[in-house]
Amino acid sequence: MNLTSKPLAIIIFVLMFGGISFSSVMGWWQTETTKEPATYTEGEFAGMANPADIRGSYTFGDITNSFDIDSQILAQAFGITTEDPAAFAIKELETIYLDSGFEVGTASVRLFVAYYNGLPFDTTGLEIYMPQSATDILLAHGNLSAEQIAYLETFTVNVGEASAPVVEEPATDVTPVATEVHTETEEYVIKGKTIFGELITWGVSQETIESIIGAPMPDPAMKIKDYATANGLDFETLKPALQAEVDKVIP
Repeated sequence: MNLTSKPLAIIIFVLMFGGISFSSVMGWWQTETTKEPATYTEGEFAGMANPADIRGSYTFGDITNSFDIDSQILAQAFGITTEDPAAFAIKELETIYLDSGFEVGTASVRLFVAYYNGLPFDTTGLEIYMPQSATDILLAHGNLSAEQIAYLETFTVNVGEASAPVVEEPATDVTPVATEVHTETEEYVIKGKTIFGELITWGVSQETIESIIGAPMPDPAMKIKDYATANGLDFETLKPALQAEVDKVIP
């Protein structure tokens, strides 16, 4: 049987789009790339999302979905100030920190996520730099081993505010933190952007903080000022009380 061009075109159309429709119903056809990292295949973490597979195209919101870390915490960790941190693409970090003298990017986010969630991450032979703000949150979170803390102390860097205008000191002035996370006295001053985790890293005990605020220790990544506002407290009254305790433990 000879087919004319018109019936042949109809048959091709049906086969092509009918196949796509069937594949969609069966879940075989996908028009968008899923933002789900690969999972661990063995050990106690088998089946859980593996931070080593986080891609630069992921957003903070994608990480929240796969690793249950609030995008606000990620934004604070990497110094990102935006109205919608969930929409921030990780690959943009490399551009933002380009002039810092250190490579802060996707690998840094992978390490942060792994350490924050207590997941295994092999750093053998790797130099993954971490902003000081991210290290502060990780240390306050309290899930780190001695080896992980030592790694952070070696590769934590002072790179300033990521979203600030690019007016930075020469890269030679930015050096890895060796034994102390903070090195200048003025950095131990409580400000509007200071988080509770910083008080812990400065040496103020959790019990002391709780006695001053009159409540259990909040999320270490929460700003003290935001906590005061949310709980009907006067930040200008709370700040000097906490600052007095900071001054007691800082030489």
